[in-house]
Amino acid sequence: MSDLPEFETLLLTRTGRRLKITMNRPEVLNAFGGPMHSEIIDALAFARDDTGSDVVVITGAGRAFSAGGDIEGMRRVIDDPTLFDKEAAEAKALIFTLLDIEKPVVARINGAAIGLGATIALFCDVTFAGESAKIGDPHVAIGLVAGDGGAIIWPALIGLHRAKEFLLTGETLTAAKAGEIGLVNHVVADDALDAAVNGFCDKLIAGAQPAIRWTKTVMNMELKRMAHALMDPGIAYESLSVRTEEHKARVDAFLAKAREKRK
Repeated sequence: MSDLPEFETLLLTRTGRRLKITMNRPEVLNAFGGPMHSEIIDALAFARDDTGSDVVVITGAGRAFSAGGDIEGMRRVIDDPTLFDKEAAEAKALIFTLLDIEKPVVARINGAAIGLGATIALFCDVTFAGESAKIGDPHVAIGLVAGDGGAIIWPALIGLHRAKEFLLTGETLTAAKAGEIGLVNHVVADDALDAAVNGFCDKLIAGAQPAIRWTKTVMNMELKRMAHALMDPGIAYESLSVRTEEHKARVDAFLAKAREKRK
């Protein structure tokens, strides 16, 4: 009998000392709708405390890592902005639970990592992207503040000016561009992604576990300091932007365009 928890929107598997968390809504590119927002926090908490693993891999099922926020869900929040309060609390819990995992966390970016999807990937310790993957944080494109962690991790990885360029425009980057500027660690051919991730995980598993974990703990102290300083104001500003007419108009335009495509 497996000791791994079961989720509606996530799949947890273990290979040796490697635990994999797969976002499992491929039909919507693993967008964060329904229970996935809360389930991923529970999965990360399990990974943090799991005595059966030394490395955690986060990835997505199908052709995307995660497309980020669910636009239909955003429309419901526009109609009832108090729904954002629950999402805000979950956003904080997600980031801090991820940062509290002592063992290394590796992102296997197998396709689009957008918005919250990009934030989760970039808060991992080491990132591998397939060459066809894309990564971006387009909060501003739908009239929202990038308050769920993007404004913390992008500057930490690529510097303040570069991060401003991409977060203020919402531009989506190719994997090659992300690798070139240091946003992700490794870009490999799509059919070489598993071998690259598995090889790196094997190297970590063969290492001195206490030394690896405590070295990561020290390095994450600065990220945690920034997260504690910036998550609350970031979410507060995002909460304000949820209530703007600009956000409503952009979400409605996006949904109208999507309906036209389906005709």
